[in-house]
Amino acid sequence: MTPLHANPSPTARRTGAGRLLAALAFFLAIGLAVPPAAAQDEPVTLNFTNADIEAVVKAVAEITGKSFIVDPRVKGTVTIVSARPVPRSLVYPTLLSALRTQGVTAVESDNVVRIVPESEAKLQGGPVGSGAVSATGDRLVTQVIPLRYESAAQLVNVLRPMITPSNTIAAFPSANALIITDYADNLRRLEKVIASLDQPPGGEPVVVPLRHASAIDLVPTLTRLLADPSGAAAADPQQRVTVVADARSNSVLVRADNPGRTVRVRQLIEQLDTPGRAGGNMFIVYLRNAEAARVVQTLRALLTGQDSSAPSTGGLSQQPPGQMALGTTSVASSPTGTQPLPYSSAQAPTSFNAGGATISADTANNALVILASEPVYNNLRAVIEKLDVRRAQVYVEALIVEISADKAAEFGIQWQVLNGVNSTQTRVIGGTNFTPRGNGTNIIDIAANLGAAAPGLNLGVIRGTVNIPGLGIIQNLGFLARALETQVNANILSTPTLLTLDNEEARIVVGQNVPFVTGQYANTGVGTSLNPFQTIERRDIGLVLRVKPQITEGGTVRLVIYQEVSRIQDATSASGIILSKRSLESSVVIDDEQIVVLGGLIEDRLTDGTDKVPIAGDVPYVGQLFRYDARRREKTNLMVFLKPTIVRGGNDGREFTSERYRYLQGEQQRMDPGPRPFWNDPLTPALPPEGRMPGQPGAATPGPPSPPPAFPVWTNPAPLPPFNSPEPPK
Repeated sequence: MTPLHANPSPTARRTGAGRLLAALAFFLAIGLAVPPAAAQDEPVTLNFTNADIEAVVKAVAEITGKSFIVDPRVKGTVTIVSARPVPRSLVYPTLLSALRTQGVTAVESDNVVRIVPESEAKLQGGPVGSGAVSATGDRLVTQVIPLRYESAAQLVNVLRPMITPSNTIAAFPSANALIITDYADNLRRLEKVIASLDQPPGGEPVVVPLRHASAIDLVPTLTRLLADPSGAAAADPQQRVTVVADARSNSVLVRADNPGRTVRVRQLIEQLDTPGRAGGNMFIVYLRNAEAARVVQTLRALLTGQDSSAPSTGGLSQQPPGQMALGTTSVASSPTGTQPLPYSSAQAPTSFNAGGATISADTANNALVILASEPVYNNLRAVIEKLDVRRAQVYVEALIVEISADKAAEFGIQWQVLNGVNSTQTRVIGGTNFTPRGNGTNIIDIAANLGAAAPGLNLGVIRGTVNIPGLGIIQNLGFLARALETQVNANILSTPTLLTLDNEEARIVVGQNVPFVTGQYANTGVGTSLNPFQTIERRDIGLVLRVKPQITEGGTVRLVIYQEVSRIQDATSASGIILSKRSLESSVVIDDEQIVVLGGLIEDRLTDGTDKVPIAGDVPYVGQLFRYDARRREKTNLMVFLKPTIVRGGNDGREFTSERYRYLQGEQQRMDPGPRPFWNDPLTPALPPEGRMPGQPGAATPGPPSPPPAFPVWTNPAPLPPFNSPEPPK
């Protein structure tokens, strides 16, 4: 059968009416020349030159039997030329290609094809597919492409330039999928690009088990061998190789993007994994963080099942037996009063032999010397690697406040009549004699020596002198009135700071080292020379703070605390020095960088003494002439504030040190009196460059010194009541 032709005349192409007549002639020719049964099988020759889009769509609808809806905004002409007849199945794809050149596309939905502008097509309903693209041609489809390895968000930036500007591409991170709306042929191209990029990462890890060597010892050697000699990272990622030791399985994990490098490293590992020489099973392990002596004790307990000989770490250190103790600072055997730390590497054995291994600690190099077979050494090496880790530290800021206030008041009148002492006639003498003699407040002591009067207001009446047997010539002091009020306020503020390892005790002592006589002996026998001697014990007197922090798994800090404030109260006692001591010991759990307050030990002491003449001393007003009152009130309060901060790295430690240094430097600069105009003052200290720590090339300029932490306000004791008050002070 002769193929159909659709070729409008040149005259008809120039006018709209001509194009319409040509279309009608084309439809009439189809209806007359093609039988309905044979129309589906016969090829068609398509020849449209500058034909109206609407007319071409109508012609294609007649050929394919599809239903079309043309958007009113679609205008323009298309040209389709086929030199040879084409199958009817290609007529519709040919129309889609022709429409795409005019910025028009077709959207298929519900057996209806809508012809709309390309910019609006993505908003219309259309087919949606998932996985592989099944559509072909210039059909506009939406495809969901899930990814297995690569990130969908990263691929969006790579694929966006390949998408038609009017169409869209988006990433759905939750499902790691791409959503693309574009033409089917372009989607097929993008599908191939995505398949090429969505590949598993190059160089899957390879596990190389070791039979003789230790993976922990072998990995550092391989790392140094595979590193770039220049010290820089390899420019080509294909040349990078990563090796990691797995202590549990004694294996080496190798990963490289280049398979050839992986094979070469594996061969190298197998060559190094050889049995040791006979008699050569001696190994040296240098420790980076742990202490060799302590690691030996742990391994000894592991291999022998015996408890370590190191002291218990559950609390604070205890005093050595047989010593007198003041808190925990007494040291009878040390001339300087410095007590050793509760645990030292020199106190415990540094070698042992058990479990087929001999382990010794070299404390000078902080290393372990192990003599064992390779399987035993490999197991020990895995344990040592776990123990040799950097321990966290705790920075403890303490604020210790001791506030004391003493108030004392004395008022009394004493009188005496001594005019008849030296007379031979019968005379009456007498008087009041209050307070013990020897303290400068008794009237007889003052009469014997006016310079022995105690501090305060002393008023008296003197008339000549008298000679008293046993005392000699004294002033004839007939009347003495004394009045004294004393107020003493003391505020002891200390802000010590401690930085110690986790689960290690830290101690700070600020005070004096005072000698105490603990015994004496003198040889006084006849015929022997005098050879006296004394035994002296030195004790630290002052402020003592001992803290042992322990970091828990949740980040809180457990503190075992002992705090003591002691001072010499009386050094004139015949039995020895009398000390005043206030201490507390506690265990608390506190969050990181939180403040805990301890103490609040308040001591309130009241002394009310009255010396008086019976009956006469109780008479209101007049009785004051026959009495002597002395009252004293002492109040002391002790409070301790602690703030622990966990320090896990070197940067945190340097920050605390620099902050403290800047504060002290600012205080020193504030107290600097400045240079003298005529001479160099030797008392002015030489300051380092501003804002620079010793040994540092430069640092930031320090700001103003931070004030010490504030402490709670504590009120002074209540004033003493008048002496004529019938009730004692509260």
